[in-house]
Amino acid sequence: MTVGGWQPARVVEAVGTTPSARLLHLQVPGWPGNEAGQHVDIRLTAEDGYQAVRSYSIGSYGPGETIELAVDEIPDGEVSPYLVRDVLPGDELEVKGPLGGYFVWRPGGAEPVQLIAGGSGIVPLMAIVRAATDARAAASVRLLYSVRTAEDAIYRDELERQASNGGVALTWRYTRGAPGGWQGRVGRVDDDVLRAATWEPGREPIVYVCGPTGFVEHVADALVGLGHPPARIRTERFGGA
Repeated sequence: MTVGGWQPARVVEAVGTTPSARLLHLQVPGWPGNEAGQHVDIRLTAEDGYQAVRSYSIGSYGPGETIELAVDEIPDGEVSPYLVRDVLPGDELEVKGPLGGYFVWRPGGAEPVQLIAGGSGIVPLMAIVRAATDARAAASVRLLYSVRTAEDAIYRDELERQASNGGVALTWRYTRGAPGGWQGRVGRVDDDVLRAATWEPGREPIVYVCGPTGFVEHVADALVGLGHPPARIRTERFGGA
């Protein structure tokens, strides 16, 4: 769903969250609110008039005129290096949204929910985790989060805190290196990981998968191979920005 055209936005907070990612809070006057899982377009305009537009998932949800983005830098990207390294509180940019009506979660469903994130694909799923927690539906939600190392995990502290307090069940999968004391294996998400960390197909969960294109295609194919109906798998993928 698209609401309105381009709107001015002001950066009110910019905080590093990993060596390559930053949390940005944007104040958008007149923002209509957004559902968990939606995204927004960001437009930057250079002094010579050149414009660049990229889409970013929203980590926050609900009413209010402030939205949260978590941007992971793509070194050769056109927009993300500016948002991660240079933008400061008080800077202005333009946004359009909220966008998207497919990759959203709304409270009230009876089926369990499985979230599977790769890297910065955690952002829209973080909005779902927060919404499910607020709706007292966290017990029916599980999250499998694949990252290179613990230091690369966006929202790590919040996810572990809510999981330890009885919130959304959290399983880490480290692909490059695990933190000290880690007892599990290191490597990409495979069938064994999916069997151990996700709702079984017989429970008919709705599955949200978000991450780089290769990760999403690999996980979606594996889920289907394990017996999950394709119609129950919702995917969102991204490339460089």
